[in-house]
Amino acid sequence: MPNVLIVEDDESIAQLLDFMLQRQGYGVEICRDGRAAEQRIVTGPVPALVLMDVMLPYKDGFELIALLRRQLGWGDVPVLMLSAKSHEPDIVRALEAGSTGYVVKPFQPKEVLARVKQLIGAQA
Repeated sequence: MPNVLIVEDDESIAQLLDFMLQRQGYGVEICRDGRAAEQRIVTGPVPALVLMDVMLPYKDGFELIALLRRQLGWGDVPVLMLSAKSHEPDIVRALEAGSTGYVVKPFQPKEVLARVKQLIGAQA
């Protein structure tokens, strides 16, 4: 099954996403802050999908998406941004930065799962 990289500093949200995705058979890797995510993006294998919070310690989601889009092999990886920021300028900024989609927190788990399946299926 495809691997999903979760970049989320909120423990409960990371655990929920991890549980939900593993139940569906996805491999999951979690980075808890921007520095860990930066290291993972630069050195790790390319995942099928990235679920990324916007507001993270050390480096935010916008910095990370710019970094991953510059990495060899990462250009077409779908990135679903998760954020408590629900204002249109924030959503537009994320999409313009290279995000494939944007989900406002608190989110509905089934909606996120449906988006994950859609985005990973679109790659196949």
